[in-house]
Amino acid sequence: MRIVIVGAGPAGLYLSLLLRRSGLDFAVQVIEQNAPDSTFGFGVVFAEDALEFLKEDDPAIFNAITPELERWSGIAIHHRGERVMLDGIGFTAISRLQLLQLLQQQARREKIDITFNRPVTDLAEFADADLIVGADGVTSLVRRSDEAAFGTNISHLTNRFAWFGTTKVFDTLSQTFLQSPHGPINAHHYRYSKTMSTFLVECSAATFVAAGFDRMSEDESRSVLEGIFAETLDGHKLISNRSIWRQFPIVQNERWFTGNKVILGDALHTAHFSIGSGTRLAIEDAIALARAIRTHPRDMPAALAAYQAQRKPILDKLVNAANASAQWYENFGQHMELPPYDFAMSYLSRTGRMDIERIRKIAPKFVAEWERRKTASA
Repeated sequence: MRIVIVGAGPAGLYLSLLLRRSGLDFAVQVIEQNAPDSTFGFGVVFAEDALEFLKEDDPAIFNAITPELERWSGIAIHHRGERVMLDGIGFTAISRLQLLQLLQQQARREKIDITFNRPVTDLAEFADADLIVGADGVTSLVRRSDEAAFGTNISHLTNRFAWFGTTKVFDTLSQTFLQSPHGPINAHHYRYSKTMSTFLVECSAATFVAAGFDRMSEDESRSVLEGIFAETLDGHKLISNRSIWRQFPIVQNERWFTGNKVILGDALHTAHFSIGSGTRLAIEDAIALARAIRTHPRDMPAALAAYQAQRKPILDKLVNAANASAQWYENFGQHMELPPYDFAMSYLSRTGRMDIERIRKIAPKFVAEWERRKTASA
């Protein structure tokens, strides 16, 4: 059986490893349009236990990734000059490029056939493949080859965002919300190595136009943002890597496969960066697809149907939470009218998945101070 995976991001690489290790007689080929050391963005962040599922299922990958992770506990919310700490919430982060390199190393050890620097423009060249996997991101060619059959719907949020790096090393995952001269603007920032941090800036469409970002080059935008976030950056510069302004795409598909084509990761769904789960979800998609193929190795239609049936209910909950978080950010300027601790509580409850009692269990120190302030102001 021949399987062609289009895209050598985390999902595509990990799927190739799982299929190779399955013990089944598959010829697996991975095709990637970019160079092996090319990647968009800087660091990726995970919830503290997000990769624990790898410990038993894939100790080789777990042991390769774990020592490279940056770890911290708590989220810092900066609002109106006050720093509000949300205790009890742990995270890890790693350079996206380093994560890809670790997966590439594992793939080389398994002698997986990976071709880099090869753009795919027509899936007809893989007409003899038993399965074509679209692990090729938001603009997926595999999905676009038949969006009617996949039941694709793509919409865009109104906020604009740009993804930078910086040599300012932050002690924890932080959010800085500012009322700039042009309107509300915020930055998501966290370290992903001993020397680097991600610095993702987001603003409303109105702020975007009022600041003139719609007329600026990448370097001009970077320079203006360094001024706006000068106190946060503490003298450090922003570093660009295709750091253009974008609108976040909401990708949805009614059907996950059609014929001999199947999609996963960002080609299938997107999860807003505010919940830090995109890479994890893509890897879990790969696990679900590989498991379904192992269960039905001689019946690909049955395998693909099982993949969607078993994975979709789990994924829907996480994507719905991500979409709820995205909607909170679409209106973060309005939420900024709240005082710092009420604003932080609004932030924690934004997905609708945590009521006050659950928040109390997760972040008891924060809730105690929030309640003290509520009582004092009553």
